[in-house]
Amino acid sequence: MRSIAMRIPTRRVLEGGGFEVRRPAVMGAEMSPFLLLDEMGPTTWGPGEAIGAPSHPHRGFETVTYLLNGNMEHRDSAGNSGSLGPGDVQWMTAGSGVIHSELPSEEFLREGGLIHGFQIWVNLPAEHKMMTPRYQDIPASQIPVAESEGVRVVVVAGESLGVKAVIDTMIPITYFDISLQNGELIQDISSDLNAMVFVFDGKLEVAGEEVEDGGFVILSAGSKVALSGTGRCLLLAGPALDEPIARYGPFVMNTRDEIEQAVADYHAGTLVQNS
Repeated sequence: MRSIAMRIPTRRVLEGGGFEVRRPAVMGAEMSPFLLLDEMGPTTWGPGEAIGAPSHPHRGFETVTYLLNGNMEHRDSAGNSGSLGPGDVQWMTAGSGVIHSELPSEEFLREGGLIHGFQIWVNLPAEHKMMTPRYQDIPASQIPVAESEGVRVVVVAGESLGVKAVIDTMIPITYFDISLQNGELIQDISSDLNAMVFVFDGKLEVAGEEVEDGGFVILSAGSKVALSGTGRCLLLAGPALDEPIARYGPFVMNTRDEIEQAVADYHAGTLVQNS
């Protein structure tokens, strides 16, 4: 059974066009393959106030956006577009390069409302960093949900209580949105994966220790973790990528030369292949 190996404080910062996110204060090697975890909001915007992330590039990793409340629109330089509503997921594999924006929908901007969701960044192994970009836009109606007494698990990636995700991942990823109402869940996690829990509502017992709203914990090695209480959390797990990381803003590669090439490609207008 896994235990809590480390507690990492979270903090609120401004991101994108100036919207507030809550994130772990540090993202270290023990969190590999995850590079970033942002809780967007919850923020209630008035009419005409909502902001997002204007056009920006990515190369060498994946971004996963999971929206709980609100509406956002995605557009990229290759002409792809889509919208995200409550419960929807976009799994974007930037690979060799994309330039995109994530902004409130016109209706949401006009009317205002509550925005709440998550974005995580998942590193790609060297062999996939320059793969052809791809998008998986999964509406809430197609995302499986596992349930038992006092337990509800939205299975974004991985498998819980015999329910498997529909999203295809480049490396083995577990991504669950777990809601407990005086419930208990003993969740299997492959022993070769790093695992972590972020509590974003209420208070839970994680591996027998209390974790309050905003608590982020790294789990020890093991094949299971116990969760109980009343609250809501994300459970993330993935393999440690034993490769060097070179990172500069929205680019995550393996060497400084590759980062310099990404920056040069972006400025030359060649970051997006065959655009």
